[in-house]
Amino acid sequence: MRTLVTIFSIVIVVLSVTYFLRDKYSPSEIVENEFIRITSPQANDEISSPIEIVGEARGNWYFEASFPIKLLDAQGKEIAQGIATADGDWMTTEFVPFKASLSFSNPETSTGTLVLSKDNPSGLAENDDKIEVPVKFNQTPNKETRTISLFYYNPEKDKDETGNILCTDKGLEKIEREIPVTITPIQDAVRLLLKGNLSQEEVSRGVTTEFPLSGFELNSASVSNNILTLNFSDPNHKTVGGSCRVGVLWSQIKATAGQFGEFSDIKFTPEDLFQP
Repeated sequence: MRTLVTIFSIVIVVLSVTYFLRDKYSPSEIVENEFIRITSPQANDEISSPIEIVGEARGNWYFEASFPIKLLDAQGKEIAQGIATADGDWMTTEFVPFKASLSFSNPETSTGTLVLSKDNPSGLAENDDKIEVPVKFNQTPNKETRTISLFYYNPEKDKDETGNILCTDKGLEKIEREIPVTITPIQDAVRLLLKGNLSQEEVSRGVTTEFPLSGFELNSASVSNNILTLNFSDPNHKTVGGSCRVGVLWSQIKATAGQFGEFSDIKFTPEDLFQP
């Protein structure tokens, strides 16, 4: 009898440890509901930039063959946003494959959430829906560096025959910087440009910048159909002004971002930025 009690006790301990480990180190699993399923990334996967998102959703989850996605840190702050695109005819109630890609810089938190939202052109709350995938960020440091170019402005290189400043990209001047190697070089370069750090030597030869602009930040970068879209925050409306000024500001950013690929176009959001 004592032997049976001992065996039973051992079994209970083993089962308890098994359940504890299962809960503490839960394996990846597909996140899904009756309208959408995400096959990659799976719940609690470790991700790095750029992240490829793959799955399938019923046709009524899409509008015009797409729906929005965003990546949040553990505090709920948005660190990237983009669009998932249907890989097939979306005019159906059946499941249609989709894919998307997001580039991002690792946040300070080690975990976050990928949010895939039903496209809701009506704007009515009762038509909203979303699904969330918990993820972990790869925090492995990288000590390698690379040389990149920041494009500032030199008005002396942008004048007509009578000395008038033309406010064109002819005045852009390339400044080289060394930065850590990451998989988000576009965001890294633009964010460094927005800090506006020029050396005394660079200033002495006529290089200028209005950066930094109070509150103006790059939120994310995404590529769709070879079009690069940069999303910014400008709570203090620092990117509006005269056409000369805003043209030069945007030219600097566009040239800095454009060095990393042959994009068919480079756009910004929200669309009310850089308005004269």
